Amino acid sequence: MTASFPDFQAAPNQGARPDLYEVENQAVDPDGLVLTAMRELAPWAGRTLVDLGCGSGYWLPGYAAEAAAVIGVEPDPGLLPLAAARTEKATVRPGSAEHIPLADGSVDVVHARFAYFWPPAGDVGLAEVRRVLKPGGALVVVDNDHRAGEFAGLLRAAEETGHGYGDRPDVTDAWWAERGATRTEVMSRWQFRSREDFADVLRLEFPGGVADRWLAGHPGATGLSYGYVLFTIRCPARW
Repeated sequence: MTASFPDFQAAPNQGARPDLYEVENQAVDPDGLVLTAMRELAPWAGRTLVDLGCGSGYWLPGYAAEAAAVIGVEPDPGLLPLAAARTEKATVRPGSAEHIPLADGSVDVVHARFAYFWPPAGDVGLAEVRRVLKPGGALVVVDNDHRAGEFAGLLRAAEETGHGYGDRPDVTDAWWAERGATRTEVMSRWQFRSREDFADVLRLEFPGGVADRWLAGHPGATGLSYGYVLFTIRCPARW
């Protein structure tokens, strides 16, 4: 089965190994610092929230515990059934950043965790998000901090060995600033239940020996420091 959305690109981590990515999600931000920052930037209690690029739907139950309505939008046909089975309190629909299956002005908050918005491309998806947001609504994009934390060091090592994604934080920051976004840094961490789980996830995210070299230099580690950057765009109260 193939995706029907031209802006869809399968994720090399979750799309390839949703079972292992589930282990990764369980280790993410154990102190809830990122979620707290997201909630402060754009509260969703009693509101309608869209998880754009929701993947297997890991975050949907938590959102649904507070929001009045939660909608997961996902283009990957292999992940859609997993997301749909996650909770009865959320609706999951096929769609993408450039093809959101919702009416104009119908959503209060849109979240995008590591999904679609990688500058300098992204204006079409951003326009689509603005279309579905209500006046006063907000988009919160969760991205990696390429400058701070041990995870950032791994990202830089991957770029140096040709196994990165070509990310340029200076370009990313400038792109969002030009579009009126605020930038929020959050220093968090990964914490896994076992060394084996940690090693498996690192190798999923960082091939080409990058993960193995880091693991060899950090014997016994079951986690690392992880910096995030949150970009927030708020729609004016009146269009």
